[in-house]
Amino acid sequence: MRGQGNARSSLVQAVSLRPATWHPCLDMGHLHRPSSRTSHRNLPHVVLLFLFVGPFNCLASYSRATELLYSLNEGLPAGVLIGSLAEDLRLLPRASGRQSQQLLHPERTAAEGNPPLSFSLASGGLSGQYVTLDNRSGELHTSAQEIDREALCLDGGGGAAWGGSTSIASSPSSDSCLLLLDVLVLPQEYFRFVKVKIAIRDINDNAPQFPISEISVWVPENSPVNTRLAIEHPAVDPDVGINGVQTYRLLDYHGMFTLDVEENENGERTPYLIVMGALDRETQDQYVSIIIAEDGGSPPLLGSATLTIGISDINDNCPLFIDSQINVTVYGNATVGTPVTTVQAVDRDLGTNAQITYSYSQKVPQESKELFHLDEVTGVVKLSSKIGGNVLQTHKLTILANGPGCIPAVITALVSIIKVVFRPPEIVPRYIANEMDGVVYLKELEPVNTPIAFFTIRDPEGKYKINCYLEGEGPFRLAPYKPYNNEYLLETTKPMDYELQPFYEIAVVAWNSEGFHDKRIIKVQLLDDNDNAPVFLQPLIELTIEENNAPNAFLTKLYATDADSGEMGRVSYFLGPDAPSYFSLDSVTGILTVSTQLDREEKEKYRYTVRAVDCGKPPRESVATVALTVLDKNDNSPRFINKDFSFFVPENFPGYGEIGVISVTDADAGRNGWVALSVMNQSDIFVIDTGKGMLRAKVSLDREQQSSYTLWVEAVDGGEPALSSTTKITILLLDINDNPPLVLFPQSNMSYLLVLPSTLPGSPVTEVYAVDKDTGMNAVIAYSIIGRRGPRPESFRIDPKTGNITLEEALLQTDYGLHRLLVKVSDHGYPEPLHSTVMVNLFVNDTVSNESYIESLLRKEPEINIEEKEPQISIKPTHRKVESMSCMPTLVALSVISLASITLVTGMGIYICLRKGKKHHREDDNLEVQIPLKGRIDLCMRERKPMDISNI
Repeated sequence: MRGQGNARSSLVQAVSLRPATWHPCLDMGHLHRPSSRTSHRNLPHVVLLFLFVGPFNCLASYSRATELLYSLNEGLPAGVLIGSLAEDLRLLPRASGRQSQQLLHPERTAAEGNPPLSFSLASGGLSGQYVTLDNRSGELHTSAQEIDREALCLDGGGGAAWGGSTSIASSPSSDSCLLLLDVLVLPQEYFRFVKVKIAIRDINDNAPQFPISEISVWVPENSPVNTRLAIEHPAVDPDVGINGVQTYRLLDYHGMFTLDVEENENGERTPYLIVMGALDRETQDQYVSIIIAEDGGSPPLLGSATLTIGISDINDNCPLFIDSQINVTVYGNATVGTPVTTVQAVDRDLGTNAQITYSYSQKVPQESKELFHLDEVTGVVKLSSKIGGNVLQTHKLTILANGPGCIPAVITALVSIIKVVFRPPEIVPRYIANEMDGVVYLKELEPVNTPIAFFTIRDPEGKYKINCYLEGEGPFRLAPYKPYNNEYLLETTKPMDYELQPFYEIAVVAWNSEGFHDKRIIKVQLLDDNDNAPVFLQPLIELTIEENNAPNAFLTKLYATDADSGEMGRVSYFLGPDAPSYFSLDSVTGILTVSTQLDREEKEKYRYTVRAVDCGKPPRESVATVALTVLDKNDNSPRFINKDFSFFVPENFPGYGEIGVISVTDADAGRNGWVALSVMNQSDIFVIDTGKGMLRAKVSLDREQQSSYTLWVEAVDGGEPALSSTTKITILLLDINDNPPLVLFPQSNMSYLLVLPSTLPGSPVTEVYAVDKDTGMNAVIAYSIIGRRGPRPESFRIDPKTGNITLEEALLQTDYGLHRLLVKVSDHGYPEPLHSTVMVNLFVNDTVSNESYIESLLRKEPEINIEEKEPQISIKPTHRKVESMSCMPTLVALSVISLASITLVTGMGIYICLRKGKKHHREDDNLEVQIPLKGRIDLCMRERKPMDISNI
């Protein structure tokens, strides 16, 4: 439907207030006038445009889709009525009387069961922030959020597209800015889907503003009248249309300029500066004014900036001399180099346009050119040669001032030479030192008062007094040489040093009383001597290089200076005798290199000497020390001192106790040599102190639970990238005597064994069987009877090694009854053995005829005297050989299997005996129990009540 609405945009009409909407399906061709109620409620700044969308107007009604267009000014306060959707959609006047009452009195229709009309935004959005919709009356008002058109539609691009239920768009062809709303009218029987467009009209709330405060425009001074120059950086006004920038003007036109404004096809206005008069940079090079931009609002708003109009120079002026001729006088005895005159022309242009060069005209004779030198830049005329007797008395020097692209300006200098009648004094030198072409050569460090030359002063007139003195600076003295008159000696006053000053220029001057003088220039050149040794910039040359360097790696370039000159100042470089052979030093360039790869772990510091030798005769030299430090690279992994480590730790070792030190080294230095240790496996039990390398157990270790541990420890250094290594740690737990023997048989102190009186002496009756979880001597068990009770309990003895109980003597008639033996089962632990006790009950009788009687005897606490005699066992290495820790799991398994087997056999024996006993009791209560011959043990033990075996 949106595309169809765009196709029918030509039907949109604008009226002063809210218009009567035209709905062809409701009233074909009939135009409804707005009611008086509607007229009173509208404001002058609100305009409604109403459009039905669809290929045909009737189809729009059928599809229940409608578009409304409102218009309002930006910046309105909250609560301003934009429009009533109910009235503008003709829901109220076109509805039936019942529907009208429904809209006017929704609470009444709700009570009658008819739902009232409801207006709501389809969903929240940005546009919903600026308007409020009364969901009962359908009135649309401005919200507390003020509408700023420039903030909403600053970009001004894109058409009025529906971007959801609420959106913002600006028209592509005009300056309109639209708020887009989607409104739903319910209930279902009155359903409408209304698209509301609110056009935001611009008001003049922004003044034009220039992007910069100072604008510069350059105009060539030869610009003709009506020259147009665009002024860059025009003013910007966020407002649009008539409220935007309309015109520009200058506060001061200076009578030379005016402004014009051009508008392009996009409506942008650009100010143009128009030249209205002739410009002359030499008269005025700059004009400053204020440019003002004005918009078309009412009242209009202004913006301003400073406009500087610079006049650029062109070459429109040529050099000019102030005078056309100057007169100059020169004395005939003037010295060479004496300034004669200076000519100066003026060019009013700037820069290269004002550059002037001076030259002689071709009319000037060659003799005059050679006598007088003209500086082409400064225009200074100097005497270039001595004035002779045959020289012309007057010279006419025509001088040209040349400018770029100009006809030269001309000036004439008339030079008159005045001949001098008196002759000046004469200076006659006689050199003592070596002299050539006016230069005296002296060796440096010559002693004080070294003579240089004699000077004879002559007066050609022979009648004037002559003064003679030395002019210039230096360690020289000119003194009269007595007893002669007019004889002077030039000599040195102190030793001279070539390195401080190699050359001197002095002058011997003679004046007579008439003011005439003569001057003789003396140039003294010192001859250098090899009096300076080369000097290194630093006596100690500290260098660094990373190890594992490339062969022939550059270390540094040595530099030594020698104040002497020539060959005496040329320096060669050599290694000292203490330098290793793999260091090289270029004798010419002084480049120091190392030919091999250095390893910091082999040697970290090198210290040797280097020599700087000059080429003097004899040569001089100086020595410097090279201190080379090899910087570490992380090229070595951490290294454990052992391939693997084994520690023997007593069991029950306390938690976090010190097990042992894991020693590790790293040949690297600094951070590369920092080593961090960590446990790779079983870190829940063991931990390593990184600083000390101390291995600790977090918990107490029990050998009976686990006899050994194998750990892997990783060492990681601090290099980048880090290097690491691992080692194997074996922890073997040493047994301590922390477990007493465990009696497996008999299982209870309440069990008993029937012994037949016919049992032969020496026959085994029963045995006590015990195990010890410890190992070694801690697990060697000895059996002993420490208490007896019965008719004749000494008739029984126990083997201290095996625990077998045998009958020592034949049983008599008086031996019938219960014999109770208290057996002590003791290990050989150190420092103190542990033991357990068990009661062995032997009932001597032909049969078990009264079990309750026996049980009553067992329940009585026996009065047994404890015998303190310990069993004596000779421990042989071959008896019960102590297995290594690696056999402990096997031993434990065998012990468990044996215990289970004994328990099973005992249970089966008791069961069989009970069944036989019952059978014999039924047949004949006096029937005796049959005892196997040859001393076989009847294992018919009765266990009535379990009892814990306790340590004594």
